[in-house]
Amino acid sequence: MLKKYYPWQCLPSSEELPDSDETPVDNELQDLMPSLLKQILAQLWKDRMDWFFGVDMGIYYDPDEPAIVPDGFLSLGVQRIVDEELRLSYVLWEENNIVPVFVLEVVSRKYRGEYSKKKAFYAELGAKYYAIYSSRRRRKPPLEVYSLENGEYVPLTGNSIWLPQIGLGLGRERGAYQGIEREWLYWYDEQGVRYPTPEERADQAEQRLEQERQRAERLAARLRELNIDPDSIS
Repeated sequence: MLKKYYPWQCLPSSEELPDSDETPVDNELQDLMPSLLKQILAQLWKDRMDWFFGVDMGIYYDPDEPAIVPDGFLSLGVQRIVDEELRLSYVLWEENNIVPVFVLEVVSRKYRGEYSKKKAFYAELGAKYYAIYSSRRRRKPPLEVYSLENGEYVPLTGNSIWLPQIGLGLGRERGAYQGIEREWLYWYDEQGVRYPTPEERADQAEQRLEQERQRAERLAARLRELNIDPDSIS
């Protein structure tokens, strides 16, 4: 059971708490999946300073208990950057007791309570949305998303799945990230249009520059056909 928070003066600070349980992730996907979502948010919400996305970071909810470490989580209504050293951990009593609105767990080679113990814990903590991704399950969809309703998680359906309290949809499709071709998780708008990744934005910008270069070359060639020096035109 989660305990009540103690008065501020009695609580340890993030500097005094361990910032890692030194437990390595079981596979790359547990890092790459949430990292991609974070990178997309960083460009999508670049002008917003009221959100934080943690990847493999401890959430401290009780000073007498060890942190719980989801693969990824999103909090809204908190400072994007706390100081130059950034966050060591996400400590609820240092975040005005703002609980993450979204938690992501990526199933590894073995189940770690994603569908039972962790699910019950995040519901008790009060995380509005809980997502589990596993490409290993054959009888259920790889992505399951739950919404907290009256203290219990209710499954949401579709792809992408709209999350009103975040203002984004979450879904999956094949793509490339860091040169790896496979199915990834992405953010979507309310119409189900996927937001591009930073790599895709860079490619689109490069393509536009190349199109402009080719257009300029065609125009210059046409001017020369008319005996007009393109360099003389300002």
